[in-house]
Amino acid sequence: MRFAKVGDRFGKSVTLDVDSIRSFARACGDTNPLHHDEAVARASRFGSIIACGPHTASLLLALSAEHFARICPALGLDFRVQFRKAVKAGDTLALEWTVVRVEDKPSMRGELVEMDGRVHNQHGELVLSGHGLVLAAERL
Repeated sequence: MRFAKVGDRFGKSVTLDVDSIRSFARACGDTNPLHHDEAVARASRFGSIIACGPHTASLLLALSAEHFARICPALGLDFRVQFRKAVKAGDTLALEWTVVRVEDKPSMRGELVEMDGRVHNQHGELVLSGHGLVLAAERL
């Protein structure tokens, strides 16, 4: 059974507000004032509250889980991200994965799906790039 093919794309849009940025940073223990203190953030090179890196990365990784959960059981095996630009409060992010390689894995009852990911802000600027590997299987 085929779960993915080279060239498949999937994505979604998310807007980050100050409350969601603060909440995520608190939940992961990130006390950097750039994610919590408007005065400090305003005086910084960014000019406003920014999301912590794991916040943006987790949105992209979660998109892969959400996508494959609709199709089949899946297991994330390897993800790498590169932060390109700060994500500011109020930014609307376009998250997208593109399947770049699929390898049948009979021994794992599925296929390895390799993907390239991108996150752009509402200005079309690349804020994060990533690469992922997922096992898409008949059952885990």
